[in-house]
Amino acid sequence: MVVAMAAAASYFFLTDSPRAPRATFSLLSGRTLSTRQLRGKVYVVDFWATSCATCIAEMPQMIQTYQRFRGKEFEFIAVAMSYDPAGYVADYSRTRHLPFQVALDKSGQVAKAFYDVRMTPTTFLVDKRGHVVKRILGRPDFGTLDALIRDELARPA
Repeated sequence: MVVAMAAAASYFFLTDSPRAPRATFSLLSGRTLSTRQLRGKVYVVDFWATSCATCIAEMPQMIQTYQRFRGKEFEFIAVAMSYDPAGYVADYSRTRHLPFQVALDKSGQVAKAFYDVRMTPTTFLVDKRGHVVKRILGRPDFGTLDALIRDELARPA
């Protein structure tokens, strides 16, 4: 009985979603946005680079995902990696009409805060309470991502 209770307790402890790190995004617009300001919203943080073929290939679906959920307590932040030249990111964002927030991680501190992201694309889904629901390495399955976002938006804060 004690072993079963310990196993159940460790299951719930180990499967509890980690908190999203405290981080401040430096947006292309010149503004900043912090994870603290995003509390109460479901949000996606997508680490990408203009030199990443997979990132570029998935961008149209990222745009569709954003457009499906925008205005519903949902935010999307595309974070360009520190090695990505700011001019390239700004040009890509402008010419592709990216509708969501685009951030530059010039120092690499945001990637480091988000559990030391080194590979692109890496995508995080964060719930309204500020917990990481899912970390996706590589191209997401967009059907699954959309279902997770929909589920999280339906949950109370």
